[in-house]
Amino acid sequence: MFHFYCAWFALLLPLPLLIRKCAPSRKDSLKPGVELHFPALQRLKSAFSTAPSMPKGQDIPFFILLSLSWLFLVIALMQPEKVDQFKQVKNKGYDLMLAVDISSSMQALDFSTASKTLSRLDATKDVVGKFTLGRQGDRVGLVTFGENAYLHVPLTLDTVSVSRMLNDTVSGMAGNATAIGDAIGLSVKTLRESPEGSRVLLLLTDGEDNASSIPPLEAAKLAKEYGIRIYTIGVGKNGPVPFPSQFGGYSMAKIPMDEGLLKEIAALTGGQYFLATDQKALESIYAKIDTLEKTESNQTIFLIREPLYAYPLGCAMLFLLMLTLYQLIYRRMASES
Repeated sequence: MFHFYCAWFALLLPLPLLIRKCAPSRKDSLKPGVELHFPALQRLKSAFSTAPSMPKGQDIPFFILLSLSWLFLVIALMQPEKVDQFKQVKNKGYDLMLAVDISSSMQALDFSTASKTLSRLDATKDVVGKFTLGRQGDRVGLVTFGENAYLHVPLTLDTVSVSRMLNDTVSGMAGNATAIGDAIGLSVKTLRESPEGSRVLLLLTDGEDNASSIPPLEAAKLAKEYGIRIYTIGVGKNGPVPFPSQFGGYSMAKIPMDEGLLKEIAALTGGQYFLATDQKALESIYAKIDTLEKTESNQTIFLIREPLYAYPLGCAMLFLLMLTLYQLIYRRMASES
């Protein structure tokens, strides 16, 4: 679809005519006054000689070129552009925010098998990445948190990018502590503008809240006010688990997880709590979430605008060049005659 971004610039089109009409004529400007007698008047005239004015019939091309130049300059100011008509699409799906714990405790190796060493974060990347790629029709966003919470990827239909950005995360890059309340608060801030009934938060963590500036239950109450359902997933086994050592190898460490808090957050918002102790359990949890009922919402898609002002601007420059050449040719012909 073709239209002008600043169509009101068309009001400038009659401006030259108004100036010509309102400007005083040469006769009006010659008022009687004191006459100055110069002894060498002919020398003065020859020093400031100008080309004779155009005859009445030959000034038509001049005014045509001048008018066309002004016309195309104004059209360029109006900023013509090509825009495909936007459309609203009925989208049956969620606005889904993934809040993933990437604190240093996610380095624990209790998801390892006999053939493969897997940390909690490695297993999360694999399972959540596949789950994200399968969310056709859903807008998916990513919040990563540790000691601080960050909006890693805003809500988007590009699930491939979300999966890749999650895969690039590293344990401890957001700090060593765990800020569950801040992660929920940031997710609520992102989801609150989404259509009602489609707001879902999946919170995955292996620890207990020890760094939030917002208490997790207060953040959950805020999520409830905005109609956001929170599904919480506890990752990891109870008791001592293998943890990589700074000097190579690993040692056994106990990582406390506040399951009571995660259950309360889920119950408060109408979601569910899941416990994943291995990769298969984690896969089954996300498979169950994938079967949840979807709600229908409207989604507006805007296509890219293509500016076209360069074409009328180029035409204006061409007519100005022709106007200049016309005057030069006429002056040369007049001086030779």
